[in-house]
Amino acid sequence: MERTDQIPLLEDAGKQLLFLRPRRFGKSLLLSMLENYYDLNQADRFEQLFGGLAIGKNPTAGHNRYLVLKWDFSGVNPQGDSEEIKRDLYRYLNDRISDFSDYYQAILPDSPRVDPQDALSSFRSLLAFIRKTGHLLYLLIDEYDNFANELLMEASRRGGEPLSGPFVR
Repeated sequence: MERTDQIPLLEDAGKQLLFLRPRRFGKSLLLSMLENYYDLNQADRFEQLFGGLAIGKNPTAGHNRYLVLKWDFSGVNPQGDSEEIKRDLYRYLNDRISDFSDYYQAILPDSPRVDPQDALSSFRSLLAFIRKTGHLLYLLIDEYDNFANELLMEASRRGGEPLSGPFVR
């Protein structure tokens, strides 16, 4: 069933949305649709992707207006000690920031500083570059629930002791 007519409702719902649904309920597919709908680099494909759908016949003002960054935490290994998890998370986020910079190279001719020791610093650098362009960022995060659940399960396997160290605050 085609649900693109729900995009205006999502836009009216607020600036931060959290979809809580069981696994296999289409959250990733929804995020993929939103990624293509809002991505300004996909503007030339709008008719091909959405032309025959409800939203293609009545698009919102936000279509193809954003730089879209998607994080899929299924690409982060939640196993190991806190330092291993932190390194894997930082590596993943920094790789996504680098890929984002390459994808939007025409808009972001200079690459943000990527700090392998601090992905938060890398993200702040990216945000500073984006601010200079006048464009807005649309951040989509997928599989955060699986990542968090795996971290909790790992703590449970360790006898209930939570992970500790600089990764966990």
